[in-house]
Formats: sequence, structure tokens, C-alpha cells
Amino acid sequence: MLKLNTAVIGCLLLALSGGLNTLAFAPYTLWWLPIFSLALLVYFIQRATSPRQACLYGFSYGLGWFGVGISWVHVSIADFGGLPLIASLSLMLLLVSYLALFPAFAAWLTLRLKQPKYMPLLFAASWTLAEWLRSWLLTGFPWLSLGYSQTSAGLQHYAPLIGETGISFLLAFAAAALAQAFTLQAVFARYSYIVIAGIIFILSPFLQPFKGWQNTAESVSVLLVQGNIKQALRWEPDQEWPTMLKYLDLTRPHFQADIVIWPEAAIPKLEPLADAFLDNLNQAALYQNTAVISGILDYNAKTGEAWNNLIVLGKKTKHAKEGDYHYGHANRYSKHHLLPIGEFVPFESWLRTLAPIFDLPMSSFSRGAYVQPNLEANGHHFLPAICFEIAFPQQIAANFTSDTEILLTVSNDAWFGDSIGPQQHLQIAQMRALEFGRPLLRATNTGVTATINASGQLQQRAPQFSATVIKDNIQLTSGMTPYQVWRDWPLRISCMAIFIVILFSRRRHRDLLTTQTK
Repeated sequence: MLKLNTAVIGCLLLALSGGLNTLAFAPYTLWWLPIFSLALLVYFIQRATSPRQACLYGFSYGLGWFGVGISWVHVSIADFGGLPLIASLSLMLLLVSYLALFPAFAAWLTLRLKQPKYMPLLFAASWTLAEWLRSWLLTGFPWLSLGYSQTSAGLQHYAPLIGETGISFLLAFAAAALAQAFTLQAVFARYSYIVIAGIIFILSPFLQPFKGWQNTAESVSVLLVQGNIKQALRWEPDQEWPTMLKYLDLTRPHFQADIVIWPEAAIPKLEPLADAFLDNLNQAALYQNTAVISGILDYNAKTGEAWNNLIVLGKKTKHAKEGDYHYGHANRYSKHHLLPIGEFVPFESWLRTLAPIFDLPMSSFSRGAYVQPNLEANGHHFLPAICFEIAFPQQIAANFTSDTEILLTVSNDAWFGDSIGPQQHLQIAQMRALEFGRPLLRATNTGVTATINASGQLQQRAPQFSATVIKDNIQLTSGMTPYQVWRDWPLRISCMAIFIVILFSRRRHRDLLTTQTK
């Protein structure tokens, strides 16, 4: 009974600890919190009586972590999904339980391969493996990965070197090192790791000279337009022209910018049906010596395929004024990483009949290619990402070229209301700027619209839920960060080496015991 009570208390404490971990991320940014929150998880893993119990501890931590951290998903389900409260809560519980399986796996693997003297390294490698699985399994959902908590402090200067995934490894290592200090081991085994963790944090500000990029003498004037169109009105046929004219009215006084950015699906009319509006916008941009990048939906009536696109209107190069707009021009980007339920429905043939949430407007898109050319606007090259594609650094890396000057992400976070979701989304974008050493522009429908420099710092930020614009000058950069060159390969090789060393150590220890018994 005592063991059962201890396990129950442990699960409750870990669920609470996981929930508090949300405060490490935007908008709260208590960057130091994951060290203590994860340390408690490692403390209980070390004292678990079986891998199954360790798995339960990890699952409890995950329930708290994702139950609070992505609670904003419920806003879209409840407000736009058309489900009764009990059904929407059940769907959220299913999603949170699925995500909690990954910290549960990390905890199970840590105890399954338990080597007390290597515990910090083993836990960090196990955590990294679990997070990697979370980033691609079932299309991936790498939201709230620990490294994002360090965007503006702590280990932020490691981002150009090892990326967010590498920072997550360091945080998991530091947390396990703290937990190691409370074990009954020799002094060196108890405290050596925490000294190393301390050195890792102390070194962070001294790593700036190794970031691999530098400012150039060139800057670009940009205009980001935030239309603040209510989600309930976005796809109403009688709101198509009012929406397009609103974006035009917000843009017209500031057309002198080099680049104008409209957000995801800012033009609510299907591209083949919007040719008159697009041709006029194209001519206006050409006349003003600028370029407009806008989100728009494309639909091919012959094939029945649809795409979530970004297109460029106006000037493509600095010195030439192109002619009329024509449908299907090549200077466009089609979203590759589609959002489950929102943009495609798994098992579509039978899920769409269950509830309105599986039959939302614009929820059956085709994928664009994984690697696509950068957008070219007024002589500048933009690496685009639509909505939560910005959370996938490998996709950004695959599309990064020697010509890439600016990272661009557009989104419509109106689905999530006044929740913490859009703030977390912005923080993810900041990390991409840090990793790749390029300024980043983020244009959204209701916020958070912002300009971010190559150091991941916010330059300007528009207030949410207001129809407004941001005018800014963006400093361009050159060079490549070490992370852009090596990506996650050093981390993967390091984790593989850790597992190999631990497996070899376990085998050697087992052979030694066998020899002694003989």
C-alpha cells in the first residue's frame, strides 16, 4: 500500500510539474523552469521499481505538460468544431494522451537501460530520441519542445551552433545532472555532471563570435499587413470583396515599401476566380516599384486538387518591371506540411461523417513539394513557411539556399482566439531566426504579426486583434550558421554513441557478474 501511495503521489506531483512547465514558454518565458521540472521527473525515474512505473511517471508528466501547454487547441475545437463539450474535451484528452506517450517512452527507456553513473547522458539521449519521434510520427507535432524556452535567455546562443534540438538535449542533461546530486553515489558521480551543466550555461554568452553570420550593408523596407478578419467571416462569400478591399486600404498609404506581406489566405477568393483583383494588385505594385507577397488558395477544377499558396505580385527583380499577372506563374510556394484535420483529414472517407470538425472549410488540400524554390520579390529571396511549418527546422534547412536572405512565415491564428497559442507560435519563429542567422517576417491575420532580426530579437510587434500594419527596415545578413551546415547530425551521432557505450557497459557488467558466479 505504501508503494502504491508513493507512486500515486509521484504521478500527481509530476502532472503538476509538467503543467507548470508551460510557464517556461511564451508569453511567460521562465526559461530556467524546465531544469527543475524535468529534474523532478528524473528523480522519480531513478527511484521507480520497474520500467513500467517509470513509463507511468513520464506519462503523468506529459499529461500535465501538454494538457496545460496546448490547451489553446481546445479553443478551435470548441468554437469552430461543432462538437458538444463532452466530445471536444474527449478529443483533447485523446490528443494530450497521445503526446504524453513520448515523455513516457523517454522515461521507460531511461530505466530500461539504467546505468546510474551515466544517468544524465542516458536521460538526455532518451529524451532527444522521444522528441525526434514526436517531430515526425503521424506527420509530427514538435510544439513545446524544451529548447524554445531559451529563445531570449539561458542557452539562446547555442541555437546557431546546435539548434533547438541540441538545446533541448542540454536542458535534459542539466535537469538529470541536478537530479543526480540527490542520489546515493560516490561524490564524483553525484556532482561532476552538475559542474559540467553549470559550465554549459556559463559559456552561452561567450559563443556569439561563433554564430557564423554577419550583417551586410544592405537593408530592406517591409510592410506587414494584419487584416484582423474574424474567423467566422473569412469564408463567407459576401465577405470576399470587403476582405480584399480592407487589405488594399491598409496597404495603399504605405506602398513605398520594398516588400509588402499579406498573411495566410489573406485573399479569400480562389486564385482562378480572383484574376481581375490579382491583375489590378499586380499593376499597382509595379506602378509603386514594389512587390506584394500574399497568401491565397488555389484550386484546379480539372483534377479537384487544392493548395494553400503564397504568390508574388509586382516586381520580381530589382531592375525589371514584369508584365501582367497570369494564373499559374512559377513564383509561388505551396504548403507542404499540412495540418491534420485543419488541412487534410486522415481516414477521410469515414471521419468526415462523424462530426462537423472533420468537415471544416478548406480541409482537403494537396501537399506542395518538400523542397521548393525560394520566392523572389523585388530582387530579394524569401524562404517561406505557412502556419506551423515554421516548427520544422529540417524543412527550413532543406529549402535554405545560398541566395536566401529572409525567412518568411504567414499564418492565421484566429482559430485560437486570445490564448497562449499565438504567443508560442511567435516564439518558435524567433528560434528559426536564431538557428539560421536570417531575419524573419511573420504576417498573420489577427496576430502576432512581427519582424524579427537574425539574433531572434523582436524588432516590431503589432497588437493582436487590431487591423494595422508594421513598417520596418530589415538588416540583411550573410554567412551560414554551424547548425545550417551540420543540422542535427552531430546530436544524432552523439546520442547514438551514448546508447552504444551504455549497452556495451551493461553487457560488460553482465559478463562480469556471470564470471564471478562461476
